[in-house]
Amino acid sequence: MEILAVDTSSSICSVAILEDDVIIDEINLDNGKTHSENLMPIIDMILKRNNIKIDDIEMLSCCVGPGSFTGIRIGVSTIKPIAEILNIKIAAITSLEVLARNVENKETIVSLIDARNNQVYCGIFDKNYDKKEDYLADDINKIIHELKKYNNIVCIGNGAILHKELLENNLKSVKFVDNNSQSATNVGKLGYKKYLEHNLHTADSLNPVYLKKSQAERFKK
Repeated sequence: MEILAVDTSSSICSVAILEDDVIIDEINLDNGKTHSENLMPIIDMILKRNNIKIDDIEMLSCCVGPGSFTGIRIGVSTIKPIAEILNIKIAAITSLEVLARNVENKETIVSLIDARNNQVYCGIFDKNYDKKEDYLADDINKIIHELKKYNNIVCIGNGAILHKELLENNLKSVKFVDNNSQSATNVGKLGYKKYLEHNLHTADSLNPVYLKKSQAERFKK
């Protein structure tokens, strides 16, 4: 099965093609341009250099957030019409899941994404990358209080980097990893897992995952 995977939830515009859960190619671009300028040209480029036609794609996998509100909207709004035109299904993958895939064989994996103003998005996973509880979006100090009930924690993400000292001072046996980047390859691998679980979406049912309102919406309120 040919899978086209997309992640525009961070500063990097990432696109990958996989055969089932095996990576064929990946392009990551952070050139100062917006994802709206980069995404479609990257999709076109990766298809052409692998001699794959868009009609050959049998499934889509899209990172739906949380993260950059604008980036998430661009990714989702690009993938939905492709799915509709090709009449294929979409796997909805969160950025917290994508980060967790960078960690292997650990009891508790904690993905932390900076949401500014001391706020973070948090996902807590077991070693099989299954959620231990619902995603959180809160002040880092409240997140730390929640994490105290877990042992052997490995933290990942730009939120872990930003609050590393605070996490080390308040949690026992917490560790960190070097690879804190998101990739469309992980989006594709997780998408194939959801395909096997029969957990896919149509273009109509795919929605972004924000966890909290945008800054503009909060100011308007």
